[in-house]
Amino acid sequence: MTELSGLLLLTVVLALLFDFSNGWHDCANAVATVVSTRVLSPVAAVLLAGLLNVAGAFFSTAVAKMIGGGIVFPDAITNTVVAAAMGGAILWNFFTLLLGLPTSSSHALIGGLVGSAVAHGGWAVVQFQGLRKILEAMIVSPLMGFVMGFLIMVLVSRVFFKVHRGVATKMFSRLQIFSASFMAFSHGANDAQKVMGIITLALVASGQLTTSEVPTWVIVSCALAMGLGTTVGGWRIIRTLGIKMVKLEPVHGFAAETGAAAVLLFTAHFGLPVSTTHTITSSILGVGSTKRLSAVRWGVTRKIFSAWIFTLPGAGLLGAAVYALLASLR
Repeated sequence: MTELSGLLLLTVVLALLFDFSNGWHDCANAVATVVSTRVLSPVAAVLLAGLLNVAGAFFSTAVAKMIGGGIVFPDAITNTVVAAAMGGAILWNFFTLLLGLPTSSSHALIGGLVGSAVAHGGWAVVQFQGLRKILEAMIVSPLMGFVMGFLIMVLVSRVFFKVHRGVATKMFSRLQIFSASFMAFSHGANDAQKVMGIITLALVASGQLTTSEVPTWVIVSCALAMGLGTTVGGWRIIRTLGIKMVKLEPVHGFAAETGAAAVLLFTAHFGLPVSTTHTITSSILGVGSTKRLSAVRWGVTRKIFSAWIFTLPGAGLLGAAVYALLASLR
């Protein structure tokens, strides 16, 4: 095996490992509310999320194409850069997982890619127009998630205002299974594509591909890696999202999941790799705010927001550091 093919293999393995960690880290996005409201057991919820993550990965490849060709110039990137990006993102994911913080795997991936790319060729290799679009979408999507969660909760409250609480709880306990499934599917549709784009970028950089079209084997591999990671589950993050931040009932879980999933499928359709973590967290905050602002535990929320702010630069520095290490070993 040549050095090039060996490095390409390492890059693909790291990318699939990141996809596994993404499913593990972001499992809470799909199942935190349905577990905290006791609609499903943790095991049943995680298995359902894993299956639908796999199904969602086949939704489209628009996000994958943006990651593969819209952030950095593919012809200026090497497999060392891509491998370092994966290494930086994986390190950041596991670091925040240990802390129980629901940070964005998307931000970690993009930060790691930009950091390693800049370490390799300077800022000239970054496509600032594409990066700006992605960052704008990542800022807007949490706002959309908050608004959607708030509006759906207000609408549900008005429509079912006269329904007996016990009847409503029983009905939304069943409906929440569908909303959690919708959320899991949208998570797979958005997040699995990001690693598809990274592997495609590595294949282009090594001369194995000439376009950013995603091969079928890449789609299947990424779908299975994310699904497997989801079935493992990130239980500390599930506890933060579903229990520590705001007390949820089935109706709140239904509204939060439906609002977040709608935003994620909308952005995935247009090829925008937004953060599923930010979107569902903001949707939960929107739902909690309909009760009263004091219902949200803002101390926990501030810690989460702080982790969000540091993800891009933190993963970027790790990506640059891993690149320097790999470059020194060649």
